[in-house]
Amino acid sequence: MPQTIRLIALDLDGTLLDSEKRIPPENYAALERTHRAGAYIVPATGRYFAAMPAVVRALPFLRYAITINGARVSNADDSEVLYTADLPLSQALALMRWLDTLPVIYDCYMDSTGWMTEEMQRRAPEFTLHADKFFLPMVRNLRTPVPELKAFLAEKGRDIQKVQFFTNDLDVHAEVLRTCAQRFPGTVASASCPNNVEINHADATKGKALLGLCGALGIDPAETMAFGDGLNDISMLRAAGVGVAMGNASDSVKAAADELTLDCDHAGVAAVVSRFFPE
Repeated sequence: MPQTIRLIALDLDGTLLDSEKRIPPENYAALERTHRAGAYIVPATGRYFAAMPAVVRALPFLRYAITINGARVSNADDSEVLYTADLPLSQALALMRWLDTLPVIYDCYMDSTGWMTEEMQRRAPEFTLHADKFFLPMVRNLRTPVPELKAFLAEKGRDIQKVQFFTNDLDVHAEVLRTCAQRFPGTVASASCPNNVEINHADATKGKALLGLCGALGIDPAETMAFGDGLNDISMLRAAGVGVAMGNASDSVKAAADELTLDCDHAGVAAVVSRFFPE
């Protein structure tokens, strides 16, 4: 008899969504059964709320969302915040000054909106070597350009939800992942695709956000299931009662999981959820 599951947390890109950013019908049907059985369905993404694909925001059974890698947990219309963990402005600016010395372009999330220096946004096509076809539309459509990001943020004077950069240099990618927390204590660096690194407050992880949401809802973490494929999903897979890595996940993600399922193009979410919530 499968264990009781009261909440399922789902990464989006490469997990709930297939490689064309669609929800496979098998996934939708399995999650709808889960909802009818009384469990929560919770997207868990590095994106800010309004940047989640419309097909996700329109899910009729969506009640809560973990966004910005766990920097924010909110209700279904993002009007009620249950958990936050932001980078202090001074630390975010220091991070950006360091990134200015590296072969990268970068942006940030503040007030659940993406912001980027307009010249970096213009140069985004130069940073597509390891990116998929959705990279450029994302950078162009989901970032508000400003003349110079650091000056803009200093003028606003508010803390930052996430700093993110893109690079073609895989050595830089690996080096920042390895050393960021040493250079900037209290931060955590992760990645959701081969050409990006996302830097958050150390308390802004999907795993800590999942535990915070469980506390707010009165759910034992052992009664949760989580799915993911990227480095920013590892903490969530470890925090959940059942952590499931997608077939398209990296080896380090698979090593952190309790189970391995099919890839995102073969409805890997449904393959596991259907065992717990059969037709």
